[in-house]
Amino acid sequence: MAQTMVRCREIRESDAEAIADLLTRGFGRSHAYWIGGLRRQAQRAVPEGYPRFGYMLDNDGAPVGVLLLLYTMRRNGDETAVRCNLSSWYVEPAFRSYAPLLTRIAQRHEEVTYLNISPASRTWPLVEMQGFQSYGRGLFFSLPLLSRAPRGTTIETVAADAGEIGGLDAAETELLKRHARYGCLSLVCRTLQGVFPFVLQSARMRRGRIALPAMRLIYCRDVADYAACAGHIGRLLLRYGMISVIVDGNGRISGLVGLYTERRGRKYFKGPHRPRPTDLTDTELVLYGP
Repeated sequence: MAQTMVRCREIRESDAEAIADLLTRGFGRSHAYWIGGLRRQAQRAVPEGYPRFGYMLDNDGAPVGVLLLLYTMRRNGDETAVRCNLSSWYVEPAFRSYAPLLTRIAQRHEEVTYLNISPASRTWPLVEMQGFQSYGRGLFFSLPLLSRAPRGTTIETVAADAGEIGGLDAAETELLKRHARYGCLSLVCRTLQGVFPFVLQSARMRRGRIALPAMRLIYCRDVADYAACAGHIGRLLLRYGMISVIVDGNGRISGLVGLYTERRGRKYFKGPHRPRPTDLTDTELVLYGP
């Protein structure tokens, strides 16, 4: 009988179709969902020396396991740091004994801060056994329309082809434009206290079998910025038929009306830099969709 030859290697762009097929079998989402995300990964900037897509288990040329990785550079004070979103781990049942190869290789860089932002609640104890710490315990379902909208504040959308944005540096300007290209809603709120950037993404709140439209806060500098601008954001979102914004965090948000729960939405990290719950930019949520 022929010996099974399995090795762990980086995913190449030429593997995309086969990887999309494997993930479709593993997660039940459509092939189009996965190939669309892989194409966005193929086009984005990646820190030098790190894999563009992640790693796969190769069985005689065919993928039988996959762990997608999304690397990005982040400012941490005066330094730049590397962040990696561990995403979409799947191994065919017959090859599960090889699964630890993926996780060992994927998490071997001590200088990298690794994120796990979508673990199922049943896996939380396992994630913690792997050395991850929670940095966001739950979700706050806010109703920004019920917040005050102070005078002297304006809000504007940022298009993917926007030029310079007054009050923002080049890095934040590019972040807003990049996420507009990904299909997010990028905003700038101008107040008497300063200029504040936001990125939101369409989401769904589920009540049993009913899915209600909402937005998810992908980026702001500080949750207090969102609270200060919530009234204007809520009035803008009403034009899109949205009344709720989902915010990751560790409790209720002062000055906002809403509901906080820790039954789902926990976020984990491992590495030198603790992330902010209000920064989900360039993660699987953005490149692949909620």
